[in-house]
Amino acid sequence: MELALQKLPVIVLLIPMLSFLVLAFFGNKIPRGGDWLATTLLFLNLAFSGFILFAFGTAGRYEMNVDWIDLGGAIPGAAKFLAGFQIDALTAVMLVVVNAISAFVHLYSVKYMEGDAKYKKYFSYLGLFTFSMLGLVLTNSILLMYVFWELVGLSSYLLIGFWYEKKAPQEAAKKAFIVNRIGDAGFLLGILIIFLTIGAFTFTDIFAGVEAGKLAGGALTAAGILLFCGAVGKSAQFPLHVWLPDAMEGPTPVSALIHAATMVAAGVYLVARIFVMLSADALTVVTFIGVITAFISATIALTQNDIKKVLAYSTISQLGYMIMAIGVGAYSYGFFHLVTHAFFKACLFLTAGSVIVGMHHIQDIREMGGLRKKMPVTFYTFLMATLAISGVPLTSGFLSKDAILASTLAFAGVNGGITIIVPILAFGVAGLTAFYMFRLLIITFLGEPKNQEKFDHCHESPAQMTIPLIILAVLSFFAFFSLNPFSADSGWFLNMVSMPESILAGTKGAIYHILPLDEFKEHLHHAHNTAMILSLAISGIGILTAFVFYYWKKVNVDKLAESIRPLYNFSLNKWYFDELYDKTAVAFTMGISKLSAWIDNKIVDGIVNGAATVTRGFSKYTGLFDNVFVDGLVNLTGGIVGAFGLLFRKFQTGKIQTYIAFLVFGILILYFVFRVF
Repeated sequence: MELALQKLPVIVLLIPMLSFLVLAFFGNKIPRGGDWLATTLLFLNLAFSGFILFAFGTAGRYEMNVDWIDLGGAIPGAAKFLAGFQIDALTAVMLVVVNAISAFVHLYSVKYMEGDAKYKKYFSYLGLFTFSMLGLVLTNSILLMYVFWELVGLSSYLLIGFWYEKKAPQEAAKKAFIVNRIGDAGFLLGILIIFLTIGAFTFTDIFAGVEAGKLAGGALTAAGILLFCGAVGKSAQFPLHVWLPDAMEGPTPVSALIHAATMVAAGVYLVARIFVMLSADALTVVTFIGVITAFISATIALTQNDIKKVLAYSTISQLGYMIMAIGVGAYSYGFFHLVTHAFFKACLFLTAGSVIVGMHHIQDIREMGGLRKKMPVTFYTFLMATLAISGVPLTSGFLSKDAILASTLAFAGVNGGITIIVPILAFGVAGLTAFYMFRLLIITFLGEPKNQEKFDHCHESPAQMTIPLIILAVLSFFAFFSLNPFSADSGWFLNMVSMPESILAGTKGAIYHILPLDEFKEHLHHAHNTAMILSLAISGIGILTAFVFYYWKKVNVDKLAESIRPLYNFSLNKWYFDELYDKTAVAFTMGISKLSAWIDNKIVDGIVNGAATVTRGFSKYTGLFDNVFVDGLVNLTGGIVGAFGLLFRKFQTGKIQTYIAFLVFGILILYFVFRVF
């Protein structure tokens, strides 16, 4: 068993890289561009990941290191940098999640991307992305995590901008890349603080250094918040959430892979990985960023009409839930929601892709309706996933969401004051989620068709697309995580991923008090029933309201929207974040760029060009003086000499008598000259 744990992680990491390399260099020589080869390899990888998850239950934590960089004593105390991998509860679960979603997306894409001119390139990019994500999960070094973190950013850029012939994917890819780099800058600064204070990069050494007090106080809080900045970017948290909805310009399977279960989950994974070293102040920041993100995104999703945009804002909201849960101390529940969300959100995105294909690439839900009759498999799988994300009992989403809501009540009950806003917003988001998801379901699948022509030609998706939907929908059922439909505490997941205790020596000076683990669990226990009743009631109200508005049509939604036009437009225009950033950050950056360009063109280039002009002018006048005066004098002298030469040439007869006569004549002239003067 131990030998398997030593070898399998490397194999699991390299299989998607093998898929990428084979398809990138030899895809043209392989039938169908290597799609089935890539898909088979990913399902094989899923099987290996399942074995690791099973083995971990008996083998415990495992870590392997090798010497990576040896500085030879150039930096005291940090002569060697280690690289390796670790397998613990977080790693084992994430390996299964990443490989499962990637494998199903591969299978789904075989039909969805059929006929695309860049078919082979698409599957090779999927392999590169999966490799990057698995490396991020497996590594035991925060520096190597940063390397894989950036590789995830690169591969997501390639996938988001896959249809780069169109302007929208180009802009979306650039936006995702740039916004993520802002968060990553903070991540890098956090790593540098850790290295300068502790002198190590492996998580084991970092945690040991923090526990020993090498990094403490304000520096520890700053490091934690800076590391969290990376998660803010990757997991699309406020205020860096604006990139994810635009990223829906990529192929729909990419949306399911990157923006439902893997890339955006990387930020949550990072916060979970460093949870034990986060100070109370840092956790407070994490909490409020998470709950604000969840609320803002939920209010925006209420009015969106693009089926993928609704799901995109839903993803941001649920990621906020996860971040908030970790912030309030519910480490296990936040990570549990990451796992359950991965399956039902991937199902939602892939069903959306099925609808888009069936409607001949229409994404506006206002042109849909009645699709349940034409696409029954797609409808029922969408319904199952919608029930899960709405927190309806007997679903996995109910188990994880209920636990998170109970944690917010316990958090507010202990800390009081302004923290009461956390459960208020969290429960409010639960109701909003149920409302906008059932709004989406009703408008898309129920009622009468809005576009009769598209409806008449609509049909159910082929098996390659519906089989992943069915599997993901089934995995949204509670029984896969707990035999108790109303609590996951006794299930295998929470038994494996237990809440760790903080390694900090104390929490003096913290804004909010962090309870000991046992005491926190006691508060959770008392809050459980209250949270369940409230969540069921609020979710039920949200679902009922959606049916009243959009199915039974007891309320004229158009008139309602008109009566609250400012609020409606505020939601429809996404709180004007893009406009705000365009007027501030983008305008400032462009202003600086224009100023720099002006300085470069007018001043720097002006000086260079002016010097060149002066040089050319001086050269011109120097040349003129040389040509007119110098050359003129030389030429004049030459002309005179030449004229005299021609003149005297006539006397060159070659007769001695003539030369004697000139000699005598010259002597006579000289005689008379000297005689006179």
